[in-house]
Amino acid sequence: MENLISVEQFDKLKQENKVVFKFTADWCPDCHFIDPFMGEVEEKFSDFQFISVDRDKFIDLCIQLDIFGIPSFIVFDKGEEKGRFVSKDRKTKEEIVSFLQTI
Repeated sequence: MENLISVEQFDKLKQENKVVFKFTADWCPDCHFIDPFMGEVEEKFSDFQFISVDRDKFIDLCIQLDIFGIPSFIVFDKGEEKGRFVSKDRKTKEEIVSFLQTI
């Protein structure tokens, strides 16, 4: 999964086809809980581009997007928000797959 490097990159990427932004942080144990199976999720949803957003590096962006809990996911398709799975709760592989299937 590619890491976001700038807000400008975020603005450009969200205008493209199906992009999943995963909001995370190094210190977040629930974020690391999903790491072992995220590769499988990415393979299953290969029509999506997955981008990891470090909450601590992009705190202003997170505030703007109402991301107050991590890990969280927002999906954009050609600039339009198509879905969000945003909470402070630990997420399972099944919950993430189920969310992406609704997009």
